[in-house]
Amino acid sequence: MNNRARSRRIITVGMEGVASGAPYMVGSKLLQGWLTASNIPLPLIGLLPLAELPYTLKLFWAPLLDRWPIPWPDRRRGWILLMQLLLVVVIASMALLQPSTNPGALTAIGLIALILAICSASQDIVIDAYRTDLLAEEERGAGAASASLGYRAAGLVISSGGFLLAGTYGWPAAFAAAAGLMLLVVPFTINAPSIPPLSQPVVSLRQAVLGPAREFLKRSGSSKAPVLLLLVLFYRWPDGLLNAMAIPFLSLNGFDEATIGLVQGAWGIGATMLGTILGGILFSYLGMNRSLWIFSLVGATGNLSYWAIAQFKGGIFALMLAAGFENIGGGMVGAVFVALLMSLCNPRYSATQYALLSGIYALSRSLLSAPAGLLAERLGWSEFFLLSAAASIPAFILLAFVAPWHEREARGAFDPSKDLN
Repeated sequence: MNNRARSRRIITVGMEGVASGAPYMVGSKLLQGWLTASNIPLPLIGLLPLAELPYTLKLFWAPLLDRWPIPWPDRRRGWILLMQLLLVVVIASMALLQPSTNPGALTAIGLIALILAICSASQDIVIDAYRTDLLAEEERGAGAASASLGYRAAGLVISSGGFLLAGTYGWPAAFAAAAGLMLLVVPFTINAPSIPPLSQPVVSLRQAVLGPAREFLKRSGSSKAPVLLLLVLFYRWPDGLLNAMAIPFLSLNGFDEATIGLVQGAWGIGATMLGTILGGILFSYLGMNRSLWIFSLVGATGNLSYWAIAQFKGGIFALMLAAGFENIGGGMVGAVFVALLMSLCNPRYSATQYALLSGIYALSRSLLSAPAGLLAERLGWSEFFLLSAAASIPAFILLAFVAPWHEREARGAFDPSKDLN
């Protein structure tokens, strides 16, 4: 019975990982492809990451979801269920839009992309909390792997399946199918294991809001705290720039929707999983700081592989090679980055501190990546991809201050033996 209950919990967090990954892929990859196919100018497509700002700002309303839970099915799944139903409606409504350069049409697309991001970011807040509350300590490793697998599976279905559907039946069919995927998760949420009620429920926002920031500042010190936050902001900036323009680049250079879906979907996600596994293995030998340095270098090399396609051209084989390098590097960078964020969190405040740190990171794929389309148009593709690789330089400079090569852990990381009350 215990094994069955444990399996049910692990499967549940995997399905919620699907629910978390699907709307993000719809708002980024699928929407990029649709707008590019509709001949929307690159600078306007490059502004899409601005609609992802809710992923950065979610920290500011996360305490509200703790303070005022929806009690049915339980204090976490109430909000999850509401957000999932809203996401079904929002994604399905995207199939009704008609992309054009008309200001009204562009405003409608931008508004619905923003609503999608708000609902998705809110869902992420509560799914993270539900997973933390549901799993016993010994189940968290398997639970995290299951959630990641679900997230990647959603990415595979939305990116590969969505582009294949778009190429065959049109873009409205792709969005309708994505809404259907979200709807499939709803019964799992309703029938998922319940979490027990809090013995001391949250009655004030003050403690939830102020405590985590005070602890982080005391622990890291006034000099290291800004550098650590800047490192979180810039470490994955090259990823944000590349992801904002990868699909427009491929589409405008003669690759059809089916090829893009295959390479960006199944091939890319498989390579990312391989990179994640490889990153985890190497991390155990290298430690935090050396992994941060080496994996960032590997990630920048992945950006340069797209420069090689832009510079020297090439067909499907060259594209698969470039996407393989990019996604293996991205998987390695993602693995060490999550480890870095975890090391910076005090378990007493890990939910809020992680939300803050992940929100700062989200700026690199939204605000900092917003000029990507304009840069690509002004510089040309070759120079743009060189610039995206050079965007790793700020992270290396910051690493020298807070994660020196010869030290094991980042300065300012949480140390239980030096916990500041």
